[in-house]
This record gives sequence, C-alpha cells and structure tokens, in this order.
Amino acid sequence: MVNIIINRQKVCVPEGTTILEAAKKIGINIPTLCYLKGINEIGACRVCIVEVAGTSRLVTSCNTPVTEGMEVFTNSARVREARKTNVELILSQHHTNCPTCVRSGNCKLQKVANDLNLVTDEYPIHYAKTRWTTTFPLVRDAGKCIKCMRCVQICDKIQSLNVWDVQNTGSHTTVDVSRGREIKASDCSLCGQCITHCPTGALQERDDVSRIFSMNGDLNNPDKITVVQIAPAVRAAWGEEFGLSREFATDKRLVAALRRMGFDYIFDTTFSADLTIMEEGTELIERLKHREEFQWPMFTSCCPGWVRFLKSQYPDMEGQLSTAKSPQQMFGAVTKSFFAAKLGVDPDNVTCISIMPCVAKKQEADLPTMYDGSVKDVDYVLTTREICRLIKAEQIDVFSLPEEEFDSPLGQSTGAGIIFGATGGVMEAALRTGYHLVMGKNPDPDAFSAVRGMDGWKEAEFRLGGTVLRTAVASGLGNTRRLINAIRRGEASYDFVEIMACPGGCAGGGGQPIHDGREEAANRSETLYQMDQKNPVRFSHENHEVQELYRAYFGKPGSHLAHRLLHTDHSGWKMPGEKQAFAADEQA
Repeated sequence: MVNIIINRQKVCVPEGTTILEAAKKIGINIPTLCYLKGINEIGACRVCIVEVAGTSRLVTSCNTPVTEGMEVFTNSARVREARKTNVELILSQHHTNCPTCVRSGNCKLQKVANDLNLVTDEYPIHYAKTRWTTTFPLVRDAGKCIKCMRCVQICDKIQSLNVWDVQNTGSHTTVDVSRGREIKASDCSLCGQCITHCPTGALQERDDVSRIFSMNGDLNNPDKITVVQIAPAVRAAWGEEFGLSREFATDKRLVAALRRMGFDYIFDTTFSADLTIMEEGTELIERLKHREEFQWPMFTSCCPGWVRFLKSQYPDMEGQLSTAKSPQQMFGAVTKSFFAAKLGVDPDNVTCISIMPCVAKKQEADLPTMYDGSVKDVDYVLTTREICRLIKAEQIDVFSLPEEEFDSPLGQSTGAGIIFGATGGVMEAALRTGYHLVMGKNPDPDAFSAVRGMDGWKEAEFRLGGTVLRTAVASGLGNTRRLINAIRRGEASYDFVEIMACPGGCAGGGGQPIHDGREEAANRSETLYQMDQKNPVRFSHENHEVQELYRAYFGKPGSHLAHRLLHTDHSGWKMPGEKQAFAADEQA
C-alpha cells in the first residue's frame, strides 16, 4: 500500500495505482478525454494533467503511478491554466458545429470545455475536411477527430481488426483507415465499437432517418404501408437517452412512441428470433444426424458483424455458418410475403423498417442475398440512437406515454426470443428448443444458464438424449479470434458455437446509447433476462403466432419455402480481400 496526499487529503492505495484512480477513490474528479481504463492510457490529450510537489513539469494522471509520500494538486493555478490551454488547442482543430452534431449534449469534449468555462475561441479554428463515402454504414468526420486514439485501441485490442491507424505527422497528424485504404475496401466488421467509444462526433452511423421521414420519404407516401420491427436489445436501452428507469422504459411504451410517429404496423423482432430458433435448431439437429457430411462446429449466423469477420478473416470456414438468416432478415422476408398477402397488397408497397442496436444491420439489409427476386427483405435500418433522436425531433413526451401492444400476427414474443439480445442468449434459446426436438418434452427453462454472463469466451456441455453437445459462446471479435484459432490448432472442439461481434452481445451493440466511460451491456442483459423470467412463454416452439405461420404458410421448419425465404447463401457476396485472406491462411 502507498500513502499519498491529493489536494491535502490523505489516501492509501495499492502500489501501481494511478493518480487518476487514487483521486477517484476519495471523490476528486480529474477530467479526461482520451482515457479508457485498461485500453487507452496514453495521456495523449493532456487534459488529465496534475501538479506533483517537487516536480517541475505537470504529469498526466491517467498513466502516472503513485509513489510513497507523493503530494498531488489536481486544480492548482498551473494546472488550471495548462488544462485550459490544452483544451483550447484541441478546439482550434475541431469542427465546432455542435448544434448539428449527433453527439451534442453527449460529447466528452463539449462537457470538458463547458466545465472549464471556455466561452471564447482563443485560437483560430482550422479543422480537417472530410473525404468519405456516403454509402458505407459507418461515417467518419475528420474535422471532429481529436486524435485521442480510442478508436484505434478498441479496434486493435478488443476487436483485433486493426482498421484504424495514425497518419501524417506534426499538426497534420490524424486517424484514418489503416494502410491507406478506403473504409469500404477494409475488413471492417461494422461492429460500431469505435463509434460508442469515440468521445466526440468524429464517428457515427450513417443517418437513414431522412430516407423515411422526408417529404418524399416512405412514411409520407400514401401508397406505402410502413412496418416497423423492434429488436430485443433495443427495449433494454432506448429509455437511457431520456433518463427513464428500466422499469418504465418498456417495449410497449416504445410501441406507443412509434405509433405517434405514424407508422402503420409495429411488430417485435423477437417473433422472428423464435422463427430463427425453429430453423436454426432444425438445421443443427439435421447436421448432427449426418455429422460426417459437415465441418464442425456449426456457427450461429444472427450477427452480421460476426459474419463479416469470418468471411474476411477465415473465409475457408464460411460453410460452417448456419444458413438461417438473422431475425431481422427473416422478419423482413415474412413481412414481404406472408403479411403482404394477408393484407392483399403488392410486396413492393410494403416498407419494412428495422430498429436495431447494431450498425452492421444496415449493411446486412443491403446484401444481394437478402432479396426474394426483386423484393428486398428489409428496406431501412435505424439504430437505437437514431430512433431516440427521432422521438426527440417529434416532440414526444416519453414520460406520459402509455403502454400499447404490438400488432398481430407478427408481434408475439417469448422469453427465448427476448434473450437473443444478450451474449449466450441465442445459444440458450436454441438449446431450449433443441432439447424439445430431441426429447419430445420441455426442459427446465433455466437448464442452460451456464452460457450466460459477460465472460468473453464460455464453454458448456449439455446432454440431448444420447448425445453430448459441446458448445461455446464468444462475444467481442478479439475473443472470437482466440476461440477460432484454438479450434484450428485442435486445442478446442465444439458442435455448436454462438458468436456476437460486440462485447456483451447486442446489448452492447454499436448502435446503442453512448455513456462515455461506462459499459452497459451487463445491465441491459440483466433486464432482458428479467423479461424472460416474467414472460409466460419461454420456449420459441411455443410461440403461437410462429406455430400458426408454419401451419398456414411454411408447412414445417426447413421446408422448401422456408429455405427460399428464411435461409441464405453466405457465399453469394464477398468481403474486400476475402480471397487474399484465404490465400494467406492457406500459405500459413
């Protein structure tokens, strides 16, 4: 233990503790910009500087360990003046168009500047101009980049893709796509973790709101029927943008908000999550019956960020993905076929809009394999953040919203569908129904809870009849890479593996509300598991509306029509550099 004094307060902390952490222990806040605990502790922004008695220069508190007898001043005259100058210099290279920035009111730089009482621009402002594609789902504004390196470190250390890197030198230093590539030519998985960890608006999702809400948008076109689906993880997070408690911010209040915007039908993606389980579970059982015909393990295919990762990094394993479409795409396919027929309208006159916790879903909806003929499964994808901005723009008073039901017949959810939003949830839902398919009876709904939790790589074995099913769950692409490499080296062997690109699963998705310095995936997942516990139906195969869909339309899971509409060919599109990655892997 080390004894130090901070602002004349004595504190005793373990050896190796930084000044920043020691100060936090006694309630002293030191502002930071670039700091991310355990990930980015490089002192690049120099906003966290403090004065140490007997030391001539100011030091960065985020990466300076305490020493016995150290005396620290976090807000001396020297510190205040230097900190103010440092932030003013950052602002001099920042596009301060705050009123039109998506992060206005939730920007770390804005907060630090306001807290320092910076009311005038002390230096001329010269910011970098952006040259960026308008079609890619991830957007970068170079003029708002503060060179904090957070995106670089998240992509390198957590997601292992190395998409971002530092370019140029001196005052021209910036962050851009690594190796001089355009973003659309990179192997970016579109997980969006760089967005949620950016302290400013330098990174954001492509804004698709105007395509729906403009004067000529689909919502204002009398010939269009607008159908909205809400993903499981969205219900656990949307209220955060408004300061609502998790108990109050229910999915049914979000339904009420969407109805006030003018959408025609509002459905629950958990319906198609249950549909996914029926198709994917049936596929797994069939593969197990003909084990010698397949490579193992079978991977889930619900997460488009993970699919992009596998196709770019391990393209020779593409055939191990389940052919089942994601719940988003299954829902769109059912909307444009079964539901359009039920309404008696042309599928081209139905607009399917998804509200997702994910940026990669925007790209997934545009894939050439997500069409039935000329009819696109899903027309538009909005993130949780985008729909929250829309609620604000529509001046909807969220505190007075009543609870309203989803529409039918694509609105019923089960607890199994709800937990799709948490890491391990797809696996658990699949095992609940897989057990029923093999044994002819339901297990205890919580029999497979061993796959829950925030651990990045989990393993569990379960007995289904005479078969022992070896499973694994991974979230975060760095953990995924370690798991796959272990499989390829023969150090691990599984039958069924669930992968989600974002740490914590969709609950921690790249399209979710941003809370700087806080990871909310665990709390959101807990909310989803509570919803599962309270749901009277906790098995996907007991969803009455899914059962009716099979009776009236598909016949049975895995039928010819189900394969045409609910399954996909992952080889039908290519990631940039996919062939090169395969060649490099073969050479290695």
